[in-house]
Amino acid sequence: MSLLIVDRLSKNYSKSIRALDNISFCSTEGECIGIVGESGSGKSTLARVLLGLEPYKEGNITFDGKPIAPKNRTLLREYRKNVQMIFQDTTSTLNPKLPIWKSLLEPLSNFKEISPSYLGKEGSSEREIAEVLLEMVGLDKHMVDRYPGELSGGQKQRVSIARAISIEPSLLVCDEPTASLDVTVQVQILHLLKELQKKNNMTILFISHDIRAVTFLCEKVIVLKNGSIVDQFGLEELYHRERHPYTKALIKAAEID
Repeated sequence: MSLLIVDRLSKNYSKSIRALDNISFCSTEGECIGIVGESGSGKSTLARVLLGLEPYKEGNITFDGKPIAPKNRTLLREYRKNVQMIFQDTTSTLNPKLPIWKSLLEPLSNFKEISPSYLGKEGSSEREIAEVLLEMVGLDKHMVDRYPGELSGGQKQRVSIARAISIEPSLLVCDEPTASLDVTVQVQILHLLKELQKKNNMTILFISHDIRAVTFLCEKVIVLKNGSIVDQFGLEELYHRERHPYTKALIKAAEID
């Protein structure tokens, strides 16, 4: 059974600007799907619509068998308990005035009814929960009292990942999470996401302009161009003759070995 079904989704910003055009795809539990395309292809718009951050009028989104209506607050709240996002710009997503432990616990504060499985004992303090989350993403637990300005780009992205997985979402949407990092740190973050995905059986939508990152992490690839899906295939079909010319151009530009 599919966890997420996107059916003929379209999004207009005006009569002349069609950001998404008839997007359809589905994902199963524990699957990692890469959505790749150049700037302006509609990737980030798709991410925001899937998160309920932007409304849509055309098409349907179904999650775990339930339709996600953009104006139904009750359904959206239940949906967001199961869906989290990692953004590219950690500087704007982490409050510079809050210590790391407070930022980490924001999702759990919003959904107090959630009791994550990684908490081994009842009555854990907020700081203890934050320490566990930091260790889950390979950071020293003693960093809980630091502020975002004291962390490197890679460390801030790991904090963002820890925050996103704190409520153990079924679906993790990653919008260019490695784009602002240097190559060595990019590889570390990709390995971390792959490890967490297997450990927690999360479904991941990994959105990127970098087809190398997509093919490293994902088993299925969706190629966007000008708001439309021009190609969709399993990773084992990457070099098949029938690949769309745009896909071939992305592969050639990336020089994937």
